[in-house]
Amino acid sequence: MRTRLRIVALGLLLGAIFIWLTSGSRWSLRSLTEPFLRRAASWSEPVTVKGAGLSPDEQNNIDIYRKARFATVYITSTTVRRDFFLEPYTTRNLGSGFVINADGFIVTNYHVISGGRQIQVTLDDQTRYNARSLDIDRSDDLALIKIEPRKPLPYLPLGDSDKLSVGQKVLAIGNPFGLEGTLTTGVVSSIGRTIQSNEGGRLEGMIQTDAAINGGNSGGPLLNSSGSVIGINTAILGQNNIGIGFALPINRAKALVDDYRAGRVTERPSLGVTTMFVAGDFAAALNLPTRGGLLIQTIQANSSAAAAGLRAATGLVIVGNTQIGIGGDFILAADGQPVQREDSVVRLLAKKRVGDTLDLTIFRDGRTQHVPVKLLRAPLEQGA
Repeated sequence: MRTRLRIVALGLLLGAIFIWLTSGSRWSLRSLTEPFLRRAASWSEPVTVKGAGLSPDEQNNIDIYRKARFATVYITSTTVRRDFFLEPYTTRNLGSGFVINADGFIVTNYHVISGGRQIQVTLDDQTRYNARSLDIDRSDDLALIKIEPRKPLPYLPLGDSDKLSVGQKVLAIGNPFGLEGTLTTGVVSSIGRTIQSNEGGRLEGMIQTDAAINGGNSGGPLLNSSGSVIGINTAILGQNNIGIGFALPINRAKALVDDYRAGRVTERPSLGVTTMFVAGDFAAALNLPTRGGLLIQTIQANSSAAAAGLRAATGLVIVGNTQIGIGGDFILAADGQPVQREDSVVRLLAKKRVGDTLDLTIFRDGRTQHVPVKLLRAPLEQGA
């Protein structure tokens, strides 16, 4: 009897559940099958990768910028000129510079301060100082200026531009178009380039880089991945940035600073020649030593080279698609150091002063000989 009652009770319970499910508005066949019919999403949201962060190269850029920006300054140079009616008006040169010691010594380009009656330096914290010019080198487009800071300043270490290699990373900091504290990065594209300076002369042994350099960058530091200054941003090719910029090797500025501290007049010596680097098959085709050297093309009158009796090219030949002057002396070494690239002699001249002697090893008339060259001052229009 009890068993029958249990069966009846169970049947009634199941029936009640069925009626409730089929009569409730919350239930439908679609609600049961929808999870199986749902389409896959047509797009997905970004997923945050745990542990993602900056690459070592990005962190290196950030670390260098955080230190170097405090030693990079904004320079304005005010010049008073007169118009056609002799009325005075003012013009301003804008550029950059960088502090090289805590006492306020600053290196920049000469063309940034050229002709300026007043030079004003703005630090990273927007503090402004009037600056005075300590020394200049027009032939290298260099200037050393000084401010009188109220407290010791952060400054940048100077590297060795003679140890640069094509392909190494560089960072440029400056104030292009007045945009203070701008960082760009790139590589050393080439070394030993020769360009025309703003003063009408030649700037030789320049560093070529693809780090963006624009108006206002002039005088700012070009840094290596250790944060040391290896160049001074100086010029670009053309009127707009196309990825070809040039920086003056920092070792030239070191020589200027050393001269000032020693009380010497800064005079850049010159050899007074134009040359072409020739090596390998190129040299063999001209019957020259294949280990390489500088083939003299022209010699300026009354120059160091002319006084020493060096010979310029006497004829022209075409090798491949290149026209080369032949018959001139072939410089194999300078001060005992083999000539291995275009700017080998220029780099040595940066360490010399007017009156010093440069010992050249040359190849002439099928034999090697040594020629001592007493170095004379370099006119602005002169070459190496």
